Amino acid sequence: MKEEDRKYSKQLLGKTIVSKTGKKFGETADIEFEMKTGEIIHILLKNPTGYCEGLELEKNKDNLLMVPFSSVIAIGDYIVIAEEEII
Repeated sequence: MKEEDRKYSKQLLGKTIVSKTGKKFGETADIEFEMKTGEIIHILLKNPTGYCEGLELEKNKDNLLMVPFSSVIAIGDYIVIAEEEII
């Protein structure tokens, strides 16, 4: 993983995750990535909303909800996801 990629991924931590329809999911606690390629696989949520908990998302070994990074459609002040990609 290149240094610039590492800096970029650290910028994702703590960002609020929302759907493109404006539903709040929670905040980025951590990210899971493929060690060989550096590709981000999941965003791990902290402070998940009740709405998000009702979606039956997968959980990791630490019981954090996992949002597939493939569902991310925009990153700015918020991380915007396509909800239909994860349900």
